Amino acid sequence: MSRRIGIIINGATGGLARHQHLAALLALRAEGGLVLADGDRLMPELTLVGRNEDRLAAVAAQIDAARWTTDLDGALSDPANDVFFDAAATAGRFAVVRNAIRAGKHVYCEKPVAGTLQDAMELVRAAQAAGVKSGTVQDKIFLPGFRKLRMLRDASFFGRILEVRLEFGRWIFDGEHQRAQRPSWNYRKADGGGLILDMFPHWRYMIEHLAGAITAVNCTCRTHIARRRDEGGRPYAVDVEDSAFAHVELEGGAIASVNSSWCTRVRRDDIIVVQVDGARGSAVATAHDCWTQSDVNTPSPTISVEARQPQNFYQQWLAVPDNSAVTNSYRAGWELFLRHVADDEPFPFTLLEGAKGVQLAELSYRANAERRWVNVPALNVDGPAMQ
Repeated sequence: MSRRIGIIINGATGGLARHQHLAALLALRAEGGLVLADGDRLMPELTLVGRNEDRLAAVAAQIDAARWTTDLDGALSDPANDVFFDAAATAGRFAVVRNAIRAGKHVYCEKPVAGTLQDAMELVRAAQAAGVKSGTVQDKIFLPGFRKLRMLRDASFFGRILEVRLEFGRWIFDGEHQRAQRPSWNYRKADGGGLILDMFPHWRYMIEHLAGAITAVNCTCRTHIARRRDEGGRPYAVDVEDSAFAHVELEGGAIASVNSSWCTRVRRDDIIVVQVDGARGSAVATAHDCWTQSDVNTPSPTISVEARQPQNFYQQWLAVPDNSAVTNSYRAGWELFLRHVADDEPFPFTLLEGAKGVQLAELSYRANAERRWVNVPALNVDGPAMQ
């Protein structure tokens, strides 16, 4: 038996919605819907929402499986729509998610869930009061390499975790001679831009999922390239950070170093690389691969003064095999959330988890401004959001 579920996709013409979220939902449709606990199939019925009629019509025509409209209020008032998903610009997220909650829709949204912790917690409490289900996209933990890293942790491979190193970044062109790969709003504070607000919500859930809860942060950020050109070739001033360098303390005493930059060129395994060092072993993971080195297999290298380093360090690590089938990371999140809505199955990545990411970003900005360590306290849903 087929059951339908109406989903509003706000920001449907943006690259993230088009290439990731729509692709995930269309794959479910192509397979006849998501199989539920009772054997029924849940069929997503999509309504695309955006500001540009021509672009919306073009996207709808390409997928041949959606209604479209520029009238978000109308879509929210339509009882045929059950779920509201937002992947539009960060600056408008708080208002549209709040309106969706008021309209009685279940909400699922990209990070950050809001521009400030106060707004994020308001959404958490509003969803709780309205009795609607909520979710935040946390796609990185479903990637194969990071799944393997979590498996190693669950298998106690590391022993006591000592250190975590997260390296992220690539070069984003300034638009002078080559077109920028990121939209210009990412570099304007008024539009919700800034690397910390954009990426630290990812780092919060990744580090806590892979290594442990964050208890304190110290952060320094920079604006390395202060002038860029927008999509129309017009110059504009960058008023947010494009690089950030942070240390975070974890429960149990481990420390993580997190280097993030849109002004670095890649000479490592991937755009994002995570290394976890433990007393019994270490592992390095990219989005799709993971390598290990146990305590008993650890060599004892020295700095070679007279000649090049004779050891090939990469060859001393063992690859974790692909022993299980992998689901697209965005689709994995959608499947969990839709089962949460339709079958009331558990879903750990609620708006509160999204608020934790905003909290880390906000406290990182404070640490940078005050040039000091800042504690990261637990969030209290029933009372004021502690900072």
